[in-house]
Amino acid sequence: MLMDLQFTLMAMNDAYCRATGRTREELVGRNMFEAFPSDPRSDSYRLLHGSLNRVAATGVPDHLPLIRYDIPLASGGGFEERYWSATHTPVPNRAGNTAFILQHTVDVTELQRLRALARDSGSANNLIEAGIVQRAEAVQQDNLQLEQERSFLRSLFVQTPGFIAVLSGPDHVFTLANDAYHRVVGRENVVGQSVREALPEVVGQGFIDLLDRVYQKGQPFVGRDVRLLVADAADKMDERFIDLIYQPILDAGGAVTGIFVQGNDVTEQHQTSEQLRRLNETLEARIVTAIEERRQAEVALQQAQKMESIGKLTGGVAHDFNNLLQVVSGNLQLLAKDVAGNARAERRVTNALAGVSRGAKLAAQLLAFGRRQPLEPKVVNIGRFVYGMEDMLRRAIGDAVEVETIVSGGLWNTFADPSQVENALLNLAINARDAMSGDGKLTIEVGNAHLDDNYARTHAEVTPGQYVMLAVTDTGSGMTPEVLAQVFEPFFSTKPEGKGTGLGLSMVYGFVKQSGGHVKIYSEVGQGTTVKLYLPRALQAEEAGEPIDTGPVVGGTETILIAEDDDEVRATAIELLNELGYRVLKARDAAGALAIVESGVPIDLLFTDVVMPGTLKSPELARMTRERHPDIAVLFTSGYTENSIVHAGRLDEGVDLLSKPYTREMLARKVRYVLANQRQRRANVPDQKQALTAMPTPQCALAALSILLVEDDALIRANTAELLQHLGHTVVVAGSAEEATTALQTVPIDILFTDVELPGASGASLAARARELRPSVGVVFATGNDHVPGVEEGAGVVLLAKPYDGAAIADALATAFNRVIA
Repeated sequence: MLMDLQFTLMAMNDAYCRATGRTREELVGRNMFEAFPSDPRSDSYRLLHGSLNRVAATGVPDHLPLIRYDIPLASGGGFEERYWSATHTPVPNRAGNTAFILQHTVDVTELQRLRALARDSGSANNLIEAGIVQRAEAVQQDNLQLEQERSFLRSLFVQTPGFIAVLSGPDHVFTLANDAYHRVVGRENVVGQSVREALPEVVGQGFIDLLDRVYQKGQPFVGRDVRLLVADAADKMDERFIDLIYQPILDAGGAVTGIFVQGNDVTEQHQTSEQLRRLNETLEARIVTAIEERRQAEVALQQAQKMESIGKLTGGVAHDFNNLLQVVSGNLQLLAKDVAGNARAERRVTNALAGVSRGAKLAAQLLAFGRRQPLEPKVVNIGRFVYGMEDMLRRAIGDAVEVETIVSGGLWNTFADPSQVENALLNLAINARDAMSGDGKLTIEVGNAHLDDNYARTHAEVTPGQYVMLAVTDTGSGMTPEVLAQVFEPFFSTKPEGKGTGLGLSMVYGFVKQSGGHVKIYSEVGQGTTVKLYLPRALQAEEAGEPIDTGPVVGGTETILIAEDDDEVRATAIELLNELGYRVLKARDAAGALAIVESGVPIDLLFTDVVMPGTLKSPELARMTRERHPDIAVLFTSGYTENSIVHAGRLDEGVDLLSKPYTREMLARKVRYVLANQRQRRANVPDQKQALTAMPTPQCALAALSILLVEDDALIRANTAELLQHLGHTVVVAGSAEEATTALQTVPIDILFTDVELPGASGASLAARARELRPSVGVVFATGNDHVPGVEEGAGVVLLAKPYDGAAIADALATAFNRVIA
């Protein structure tokens, strides 16, 4: 018999009903001690109640070898004396806690009576008593064996992987249910309840009708993959699928007394089968899609590999070509001085220099395609940039072409080289004009875009993320797929002979790729073409434009060591520097240059080509030279850049580069800038503490100011900051215009103290941005020149020449501050 922890009778077998003379209807749902009342003071009550309480409290089985428990007579006229041997076993739930108590009893009334009879018969009957005792022991042994078998069967019942339940009567009341059944229906216990009571949600799903039919007809039911909806803990319907068997239980007379329920939860198998079915339905389409995606990926990879190979080739060609141009350009500039006053000769030199300029532009386009040009990216808003180019575009494409510009609201900024964006847009517009034969509509569209993982899978070199899109659409003749496959290749052109170089789209392609972006062309014959440029989004504020340096060209008397493997390039560079007043030493390679450095000859500047033969490379030469002579300045030059000094399209920090071909003016300005910076480092290093102690009082004493110091050279930045702090000012430091802009937006600033040439934006651009954010800020420009392009002294602006000391700083701060407050 099964009872709960309140000793309510839940279920019992037929033998229990026969032994107690009761029916299930009389017993189920009643308390044990109400169904079989006895005096609470009696030993029987005490033994039984104590055993049940021990099992409920400890979860450990308990055995009562012999207990008297009288049964009321069926006639109602008193009690029949009965004796029992009872074992009480705890039944745990899924959590492992005792939920029920199973009572296994054996009626030993007859055995007890025989024992009593033997005792009453006297000593003469000891033999009889001994036999009875042996019989009792045998019965107890049988009981123990039965208990072990019962425990084994119960363990099998509980652990059976399939679900099992026993229903009794026409109402289908649960008398037994294993753990698997409870898991399927999502209940802790259903024993003692009818199916309708325990599982109200299955009413209307057809299960009760099936149970009624099996009970009435006595014929089993077998169901496969039957859908079952049961309520979970949150009262949400959970869909499950089961295989089940309803087997009628028959008594000795063949009448149905209950139903044996057995089955398996096949939900996972059903879901797998459904997924397989759906997969089979779409497999062919998916295979076709996968094949197409793979084909596109292979085509994209082949294209990328081809473009990479061509890029390496063009980069190498441009390097040698730039060296040749440097020789021609240098000699022409030197010749210009020799023919001064001869108008005819001057005109020819000017024409030749124009040819050099065109050649340099061609080499720049090759480098752009090969992704080897040294970019100067800035944070720009392409929308405003495009609006600013409208006049230039209209002049380039003519009045017969209608131009429409569309800029989306909330446009993001992007990080790109403005001059290259301008070249790219101009190239695309001119190509569109030619495709329309000078008559049609050109649409320029700028907007935000997101390239997702799906797009990146079928497009080589695309990184998923946020981009700013610049699209140029024309109403021209369009392109065939064959032409479209070659448009980015250098020197490929559909234009007539002499009408184009075939480098326009190649340059656009290389610039966008080097900037971390993506190019996509859509074209159809007779329907026009759309070229979309995707440039990575920038989160920083837009930077101001760069002024052009138009100041005078000056030279110097310092000593410069030139390391250049090309004899003609080296010769022209030497002559240009000599003409500017410098003393020049020369070396054919890095090893020769290092030998000169180690000889001890005083050198102010190492001017070295990036790419030279030999095992010693230029960056290593520069490092070893600075180890031996910390005060020396270093300037690199190259016909194209390589990874040794350029990474991610930008020069490494602290590296100065003069790209070939360069003019006399470019060379002069760059040399003066590099030497001025090195002098500033040298001036600050030696006796900084002594210089601070001996610093004179400035002419105009100032109250403590908040100064933003912007300098990309770490040594100059640290020393200048110490000088400013010694003067009693609060200093905020920044290594770039970007960092300085952030500081201007967050910290009160009285004076902007900035170098002229900075990574990204120039000092002049930064000053303009500072005045927008803080109109009353004073500006001190630290420069090696006697002017700053686009800047005039006055109105709070002061030029401070390098190298400077503490006194010069103090005077510059006082002047700038007084000009602002005036």
